[in-house]
Amino acid sequence: MQESRRTVIKAFGAALAAGGVPAAFAQAKPIRIGLGMALTGGIAANGRAALLSIQMWQEEVNAKGGLMGRPVELIYYDDQSNPSTVPGIYTKLLDVDKVDLIISGYGTNLQAPAMPLVMQRGMMLMGLFGLAVNDKFNYDRFFQIQPNGPNARIDFSREYLELAMTMSPKPATVALVGADAEFPHIALDGARENCKKMGLKIVYDKTYPPTTIDAGPIMRAIAATSPDVVFVASYPPDTAAVVRAANEVQLKTKMFGGGMIGLQFAALKTQLGPLLNNIVYYDINVPEPTMKFPGIDDFLAKYRARAAKEGVDLLGLYLPPFAYAAMQIYAQAITSTKTLDNGKLAEYVHKNAFETIVGKIAFAANGEWDKSRMLFVQFQGVQGNDVEQFKQPGRQVILTPAQYKSGTFKYPYRT
Repeated sequence: MQESRRTVIKAFGAALAAGGVPAAFAQAKPIRIGLGMALTGGIAANGRAALLSIQMWQEEVNAKGGLMGRPVELIYYDDQSNPSTVPGIYTKLLDVDKVDLIISGYGTNLQAPAMPLVMQRGMMLMGLFGLAVNDKFNYDRFFQIQPNGPNARIDFSREYLELAMTMSPKPATVALVGADAEFPHIALDGARENCKKMGLKIVYDKTYPPTTIDAGPIMRAIAATSPDVVFVASYPPDTAAVVRAANEVQLKTKMFGGGMIGLQFAALKTQLGPLLNNIVYYDINVPEPTMKFPGIDDFLAKYRARAAKEGVDLLGLYLPPFAYAAMQIYAQAITSTKTLDNGKLAEYVHKNAFETIVGKIAFAANGEWDKSRMLFVQFQGVQGNDVEQFKQPGRQVILTPAQYKSGTFKYPYRT
């Protein structure tokens, strides 16, 4: 873990020297922001992409004179995509490194273990992509940058199933499946409630080990129930396995997809190529004409210029802009309040809306976005495995919500 910190400090010093900033600024006590991030392990590709965007923000802020006249320093450690490392990392950040502010690691499983310590120390926490993390903590200094909306557990699957109900004839049965981990459990729990409300009969409802690499038996078992709709809650490694298995067994269903993490990233998109066609999945930012926000194109251009060299996601549409936006929120709050007091910063964030590269963000009382902006998107017309097609409109068509809709829902998934 120590090597990560030394690297940050070296980069920090180089950035100051290259920027030609005044000596007083370079010698000022830095504002220290700490985080654990998946730099190795199953979700490392996403973690490294998030870290790059946070570093880009740091570089830009320091080039403009920092915050409150002080440079910003990042201190981060590799959580190895392992929730058990999280309490130790944040204890070290707070007790040894004496950071002023903290950010969460990537994902539900890496946020939840930090919460007890964060609450004990009265820290504000910006969460990088988790589902309903604060539902069981009710902590007033937690904020989630993923646009789940205030009722995340229910809303995450609701729009997918409401979209399913627009098909003719209406679906009657649904299969629910996901990995045996915190995020899928939360997503599937909400899906069960939504199915009950919509009168959908659940004909399959099981989880599988997160290490599953052969989903063939799972897909054959689902196929045997002949569901009209399949809702999957998965992480990147098992997402790929599920998509491949659905194609191998020629799964016949009207609608297939749901809460599949990984389909947002270049690595899986180029790996799976045409196997993606007709899948409906959640996303938060795709290159459709209805999703243009001030600053996003400039950010993506800078990010993509560095992505290949850094070995991170080549598209940068999903996690990177929102990680950058989380830092924009911190910067606006600090600049406006002129303090690093976590309680005062949290109070300010609750009371104000923020202009970011992913649009205007305001938070509900539970720290989620005050309104959901989760997208459900369908892959259409994917040809071959070229990454460039996923930078263009028309391959990932937004079906819902209505204000961002960019195309027509095509069904069935396969007959």
